[in-house]
Amino acid sequence: MKFITARRRNPLVAVLLLVGALGAVGLTFSAVSNIEPAQAALGTQTQVEDGKKLYLEGCSSCHGLDAQGAMNGPSLIGVGAAAVHFQVSTGRMPLAAPGAQATAKEPIYDVEQVAAMSAYIASLAPGPAIPTSEDLDYSDADIAEGGVLFRINCAQCHQAAGQGGALTQGKYAPNLMQATPQEIYEAMVSGPQSMPVFSNETLPIKDKQAVTAYIMALQEAPSPGGLSLGRIGPVTEGLFMWVAVFAAFIGAAVWIGIKAR
Repeated sequence: MKFITARRRNPLVAVLLLVGALGAVGLTFSAVSNIEPAQAALGTQTQVEDGKKLYLEGCSSCHGLDAQGAMNGPSLIGVGAAAVHFQVSTGRMPLAAPGAQATAKEPIYDVEQVAAMSAYIASLAPGPAIPTSEDLDYSDADIAEGGVLFRINCAQCHQAAGQGGALTQGKYAPNLMQATPQEIYEAMVSGPQSMPVFSNETLPIKDKQAVTAYIMALQEAPSPGGLSLGRIGPVTEGLFMWVAVFAAFIGAAVWIGIKAR
């Protein structure tokens, strides 16, 4: 009977030993893994504080003291560092005055200040991060596939050749011929202005790189026939020819009329 009783107690003892072992392993892992994040947090704390000061000086009047949004500006909670970097580094923000759309202009903040503001907003809530060099590397991307993705997702607003186009209520899709790979990527993940957000779940990084490769190819494409005329195609080319021909006919008619007098 004693032997049987001991056997019955063994499962409980085994469970207790297993729980104790797992607890010890968990505590050890937690202690070790928290060392590096703590050091990283200390390393960026100054940058976050500097970014907060810049935000309070230049952005809080529209977006609120805690970035929660106000009457003149949306909430920035959760927009991520990518959105801040895109808007501020391109000079779209801060706005001089409310308008239908923020236009790109010379930025008023330098690289370090933009990075600090991005870090501050990123510290408030999770959001799209600034892309890494690996994210932006499109050297092995499929340009043809990028063209297909661009025509499906982007051409309705930016035009198939990336020349931009008008939207409703005074808004517009900007010309992409001067856009950098980082601006293209950050626009896709943050969805500025009227642009939809293309998250990595909707458009994987590989597809983003393909789209970027296509836009870069458009920027570098030559125009052997002369003027590109927006690269819209035979419509603008035909219109240009008609205008040129009619202008020549009108000029000839005027000249003949003057000579006839």
